Amino acid sequence: MKEGPDIAQIGSLIGDPARANMLTALMGGRALTATELAAAAGVTLQTASAHLAKLEAGGLLAQRKQGRHRYFTLADDRVGKLLEGIMGFAASRGHLRHRPGPKEPALRKARICYDHLAGDYGVRMLDSLIEAGSISVVGEGLSLTAHGEKQLGSIGIDVSGLRSNRRPLCRSCLDWSERRAHLAGSLGKALLSNFFEKGWARRTENSRSIFFTPEGERRFLTLFPLELGDGNPQLELDEKL
Repeated sequence: MKEGPDIAQIGSLIGDPARANMLTALMGGRALTATELAAAAGVTLQTASAHLAKLEAGGLLAQRKQGRHRYFTLADDRVGKLLEGIMGFAASRGHLRHRPGPKEPALRKARICYDHLAGDYGVRMLDSLIEAGSISVVGEGLSLTAHGEKQLGSIGIDVSGLRSNRRPLCRSCLDWSERRAHLAGSLGKALLSNFFEKGWARRTENSRSIFFTPEGERRFLTLFPLELGDGNPQLELDEKL
């Protein structure tokens, strides 16, 4: 390609196995050190530093210094969306890495996707909001309804504050494990933060999986009752993803 966006450059950055493992580790939304990312990639610290420099130069990572340490994060939520989309596409084509063990079911049930809820529970949440008329499918996107603003306000979500944010309020994100959409955008982030603040759920150490307490799970399932297979409120949206 002689003109236009250089997708080959982005593809080569993400396509290296070590760099792909580093980017996947950062999908948890936490800032990680070069040492932690080297361990995630299975390479030496020196090799990891070279990879991180390339990812930062390519606009995929950002870093900040705190004392003697340097911490790395995804550059912004667009990188997270890109990676989740690639994961979904890879899964749909059967390109899966099999790592047997107890963590996989937990990741499929509920995990963090950059800063919002993904997995079975993430899809369930969006399905329930659409079915309840709280979110409507508009063209290829999502829109929060007046009913939805009232419903989410009842659990402490300040929608008016979110609207003042430059980030999109509602955005669909293709879920790699369920191969359907879950809720992203500032509303998706606010809902997950709300679950953490209420003590309904917590991050799992050294994993992207999210653990719901028994009481938190009860409240979550009450608020978002629609299970996968109870119908397909996402049908119009799925056809466009």
